[in-house]
Amino acid sequence: MPMIDVHVIKGVFSAEQKRDMIEKITDTMVDIEGESLREVTWVRIREINSGEWGIGGRPFSTDDMKALQGIAG
Repeated sequence: MPMIDVHVIKGVFSAEQKRDMIEKITDTMVDIEGESLREVTWVRIREINSGEWGIGGRPFSTDDMKALQGIAG
């Protein structure tokens, strides 16, 4: 059974967006391996606290991510 961990910065994605991620990732696994995999595919959304994620040698925050998305912080 596949277990897929998705790491995101806390406060960036809504509950609805996280549900959508889980659904679409599961659908992708089913597309690859067949419908029988649906009931045994685990997807976990792991939220990392703002500033505890680093990119390019510097901490990356919720506000940094929202700026990339074009969302006001």
